[in-house]
Amino acid sequence: MNTLAKIAVGSTALGAATIAYSAGIERRHWTLRRATLPVLAPESRPLKVLHISDLHMMPGQRSKQRWVAALDEWEPDLVVNTGDNLAHPQAVPSVLRALEPLLVRPGVFVFGSNDYYAPRPKNPVRYLTKSRKRVHGIPLPWQDLRAAMIERGWHNLTHVRNSLIIDGQQIVIAGVDDPHLRRDRYAEIAGRPAPATLRLGLTHSPEPRVLDAFAEDGYDLVLAGHTHGGQLRVPGYGAIVTNCALDRSRARGASRWGARMWLHVSAGLGTSPYAPVRFACPPEASLLTLVPRPATVEAPDPEQTSSARFGAATDIR
Repeated sequence: MNTLAKIAVGSTALGAATIAYSAGIERRHWTLRRATLPVLAPESRPLKVLHISDLHMMPGQRSKQRWVAALDEWEPDLVVNTGDNLAHPQAVPSVLRALEPLLVRPGVFVFGSNDYYAPRPKNPVRYLTKSRKRVHGIPLPWQDLRAAMIERGWHNLTHVRNSLIIDGQQIVIAGVDDPHLRRDRYAEIAGRPAPATLRLGLTHSPEPRVLDAFAEDGYDLVLAGHTHGGQLRVPGYGAIVTNCALDRSRARGASRWGARMWLHVSAGLGTSPYAPVRFACPPEASLLTLVPRPATVEAPDPEQTSSARFGAATDIR
């Protein structure tokens, strides 16, 4: 066998091994990412927030359901769900089974595109282009999921601003519908929120126009999902794409947005059933410990804005 043939065979074998690992191992390597964020009013007590996003649940994904349910053992003060829970018309019971222990805790949510519409096969090249064309799948039973979450006490923050008392501390929370589908109507929640221990914004897709609006209104922290952390990351380079206008360095984890607001983007726990692979980007939920911010908030150092600098991932199988 000549040298070129050996290279071809080796490259094919490496590619096959990478696909096998990405599809068979890493996409089920459930991981808890933990970070400490200084976003609370001075002298406040710390709060534990569990951030769940992008479950993309299929009815038979029992391992994922068990792992998510076990997150209740961390005893979060607040659970935040930033959407894309569904990937199948019959997945609502599976999502509720996963969230069951957490639904007794204070919780808030907004929905994403794959709560409203089922995923469809897509040409991967589309993720590398600036095309705004949206091809929707069949409608999903998001109304049933919304009703079940509300019935159990979670708050729907879609174009709503609400005030909650969590561990004796006031939190103002507002959310928008999915900017990826251009369903966001920030004007319905616009305006500076009242002083509180925490002013929290929610959005499924972290589109800069929405983040800028939250920042201008004085929010302390925004939680989002959608990006899957890039889903396929190149070691030493990071995410290739974010599937939105957010820059690659912020595809997962925490970073500063503007002079004082923080952003946390979850890499999510699922994938489209038509692209069931992850590489260098295991599926994750996030446990955020929120602590008081410094009395004087300085403008961020440009060298300290990469999401890779904040938070640590812990493998919990």
